[in-house]
Amino acid sequence: MTKRSSLLLLLLLFARPADGQSNYAVLSGSVTDLQHLPVAGAAVQLTAVSTAAIRRVITNQQGAFEAPALLPDDYELRIEASGFAIAKQTLRLEVGQKLALDIALKIGSVAEGVKVTAGSEVLHTTDASVGEVVEPTSIRELPLNGRMLIDRVLTVPGAHVGFGAQTGSTNPLYWRPGQRSAVVIGGARPNANFFLLDGASNTDPTFNTQNLSPSPDAVKEFLVETSSYTADMGGAGGGQINIVTHSGSSQFYGTAYEFLRNGAMDASTFESMGNNHLVQNNFGAQEKNLLLRQLRRPAASSSGCSDSDGTHAGRNSGRFQYEQRQDL
Repeated sequence: MTKRSSLLLLLLLFARPADGQSNYAVLSGSVTDLQHLPVAGAAVQLTAVSTAAIRRVITNQQGAFEAPALLPDDYELRIEASGFAIAKQTLRLEVGQKLALDIALKIGSVAEGVKVTAGSEVLHTTDASVGEVVEPTSIRELPLNGRMLIDRVLTVPGAHVGFGAQTGSTNPLYWRPGQRSAVVIGGARPNANFFLLDGASNTDPTFNTQNLSPSPDAVKEFLVETSSYTADMGGAGGGQINIVTHSGSSQFYGTAYEFLRNGAMDASTFESMGNNHLVQNNFGAQEKNLLLRQLRRPAASSSGCSDSDGTHAGRNSGRFQYEQRQDL
């Protein structure tokens, strides 16, 4: 065996898979009794509220457990162990979150149960990243002129409107109406941000801009990390924007919308020389199918925008998004 082959074999033996960038959450923790002794072999079950998907893990000899690759959702946590009362707790996992829980079981029969009503701690102790999750309520309820999801990033502390080619209209090489991503995060340049969509890179390498701008109706939530992010992030030196879209659920759901702005309906001041011509139509639709046998059926979203004013010719842009994934 040659020296080169021996070196290659040695690298393969000691190599470990690298942790990739992901939109999934990770739940870990330990299960103990009231004397703080580890409970081995405890059954830990997580049930997603929206999809009823179930994840089961078992604690090891040290009473520790880990459930990786969990989609952002509300979960019902159930822990069972022989000789102990069943413990139940509700919790919410956000995009890219790493949550650690310490759970103490009480002595009791199987028929008895303990429901933990206190929520999990909001202080993140597993990493030192700084950022904020823009939750579904904010995406759905806050006003959004033009329905550009990137404008939601401006609600995160340390982010403000950017400039340059990332505006989508100043450089002919990046002429993408409706795809602007000019935002400054943490004082970095607008081309220093990194975008993820459902765990995959959504960054155009030409100008480090957002490749696809999903419709707000198709987005469940997203995380904006401004500094001190972990090693699995860091595709660029600025902000890390991790977007998670909707998928199938246990109920049929869909939306259709048309937002109209027309200068004919605007008020004119006394000094104005008539009403400015403005016609803007922002339209789209989004649907989520039912779950069938724990398979995530396709979820699709499409949106578009057409506008014209007195100085620019009419412009049209559109987006279509299709997704099909399987529950883990």
